[in-house]
Amino acid sequence: QVQLVESGGGSVQAGGSLRLSCAASGFTAGSYFMAWFRQAPGKLRDGVAAIYPLGRGTTYADSVKGRFTISQDNAKNTLYLQMNSLKPTDAAMYYCAADPWIRDSNWYKTDEYRDWGQGTQVTVTS
Repeated sequence: QVQLVESGGGSVQAGGSLRLSCAASGFTAGSYFMAWFRQAPGKLRDGVAAIYPLGRGTTYADSVKGRFTISQDNAKNTLYLQMNSLKPTDAAMYYCAADPWIRDSNWYKTDEYRDWGQGTQVTVTS
């Protein structure tokens, strides 16, 4: 049974940092396509970053490039999102998602992912 559990959210001042974690169980995270999405109130769920399986690389939304870093610890079966230089516009519920296979160009599409976590809230105060 696949399970994704996010943690690490919280409240931070603009310019600060947070690291989100997504603990995976029931599958080998390193062999799956895994991603972070976020959803602010009244808005669609947007792709933030993804990591391709088997170390093939990463990709980011333009809005977070240079500030966020997605990474994976295969020994812990855990996905991370290091968020630096946070802005009020980064405030949202952040979700971890996974799927055995996704076309690389579709990484930001929510309906491509089979499994989702429950989310962790990030608040950024100005």
